[in-house]
Amino acid sequence: MSDAGARAAATATVPAVDGATVEVVRSYLAAAADEMRSTLIRTAFNPVIYEVLDFGISIYDEQARLVAEAPGLTRFLGANDYSLKKGLEYVGVENLDPGDVVLLNYPYWNAAHSYDATLFAPVFLPDDETLVGFVCVRAHWMDLGAKDPGYVLDSTDMHQEGLIFPGTKVFRRGEPVHDVHELIRFNSRMPEVVLGDLHAQVSCLRTGQRRIVDVVEKFGLGLVRASIERFMQLGEQASLEAIAALPQGSWTAVDWMDDDGITDEPVRLEVTVTIADGTFTVDFAGSSPMVRGPVNLPFGATIACARVAFKAFTTPFEPTNAGHMLPLIVKAEPGSLFHAVYPAATFTQWTGNLAVELIYKALAQGMPDRLAACSGGDVPGFMMAGAHPDTGTFFAISNNDPIGWGGTPNHDGAGPLNHLCQTVAHSTPIEVLEAKSGMLFERLEVRTDSGGAGKHRGGPGIRRDIRFVSDGEFLSVIKKTRSKPWALDGGQQSEPTQVIAFPGTARERRLSTRRIAVAAGERVTLLTAGGAGHGPVADRDPNLVRRDVAEGIVSAAAASDLYGVDLDD
Repeated sequence: MSDAGARAAATATVPAVDGATVEVVRSYLAAAADEMRSTLIRTAFNPVIYEVLDFGISIYDEQARLVAEAPGLTRFLGANDYSLKKGLEYVGVENLDPGDVVLLNYPYWNAAHSYDATLFAPVFLPDDETLVGFVCVRAHWMDLGAKDPGYVLDSTDMHQEGLIFPGTKVFRRGEPVHDVHELIRFNSRMPEVVLGDLHAQVSCLRTGQRRIVDVVEKFGLGLVRASIERFMQLGEQASLEAIAALPQGSWTAVDWMDDDGITDEPVRLEVTVTIADGTFTVDFAGSSPMVRGPVNLPFGATIACARVAFKAFTTPFEPTNAGHMLPLIVKAEPGSLFHAVYPAATFTQWTGNLAVELIYKALAQGMPDRLAACSGGDVPGFMMAGAHPDTGTFFAISNNDPIGWGGTPNHDGAGPLNHLCQTVAHSTPIEVLEAKSGMLFERLEVRTDSGGAGKHRGGPGIRRDIRFVSDGEFLSVIKKTRSKPWALDGGQQSEPTQVIAFPGTARERRLSTRRIAVAAGERVTLLTAGGAGHGPVADRDPNLVRRDVAEGIVSAAAASDLYGVDLDD
């Protein structure tokens, strides 16, 4: 039976349920996901979880279809769907018991690198052990036996990237599996933090299990299942209506990533987006084959990137369920950059950040009135690892810096903000970075003239100056330092992100994605990119230029030279 036929058959068997009940059940499930989120944030050991919000939390029905999610990294949420289905295929639903929790981080099934640990658990009714759904949480662990501490930037196969779990029970019938926990403990440089995060994720899952059982006991299983079926139908219908209202056609865009982490050769990214016949197809044909370094993207992660763009163009204001995603088709040939296969290295997945904006670049050709120019183009990440100067304890801590967003057809780009693929994610607070590492932050400020000029200018990036107060390793994770963010409709490009190690010394050098040894007293400067401009520079309102100068976003020289505005008038 075709997918359309199967959906029609399912529709025919759904009991009648009124719209108010459907919305109440949907809201209960959404509230359950939000409570899972609160539990994780309160109990996590790792700042990248409780401060940065580097996680994804999802609830599924008994068919492993998404019914609710909590705010986190958008790409994680899409990846959870793929991971859960692969994990269930490996473990077997029939082999799951009440109280079980399964750990999956095998990258080609997990739709992420090995440190993004996915835990999932079945939800059974307590009386008769009827399976009613699944709960899933993915979060970034800081260390799990990879060849290098922190991030792995130059791996050439999966086996250099850490301890792998293909779908392993870490709790069995409610009890911890001691041998597996000890395996994790003895394969981590930060065992207390990693095991603490594991238990925080389990607490998150237990919260979700309890709340789903509450919903079923309150409304009855039949009514809950009927409501889920109905809001999934509505989700698909809303996406189809949105697709029909979009321009129909096919558009291709190309971009380049700095390197693969092994050589200095740029890596080609290409996508073709086709909107036709009720489908939204994202095809990455023409992109580079798999490369030697760790920038290859598992196919599940590629699907998640496409989902970010698809949702933004179809139903951005509706809570997501599996129905919304049915019209989306994602293609990438196995063995290509966007469909990594064993044993390809996949750790440094900044490819996905670029992929989201590459889809927008393609769509801008068909609907320029709806698209912003490129943002700063990447997620400027950095990390330090070493022995803490006060305690001597090993640490590894990371941060993703903000950039400027691109100018739009109607207004200036926002900024500094986290990259648009980061959604609600935060930067790590300076107070946390300084307390937990050997870094001292001497400067953090908005960069004047960093946004591309235009009728609507790009938002600004930032400058961050770091002085090290102890020896260690500094990692920069950036893949867009050579090519400029693209502008639209006559706007100007902005300059790409730059990382300057040891500025003002004979050792000064520019970095993209690199690991370097640093000593107390040495410095690094990060200059993140602003967004590109939209529309002709000559069309910008002079009063807006004057406002930008007053706020330090544009210099007086740029106001005169770029915009032709005399500040004395």
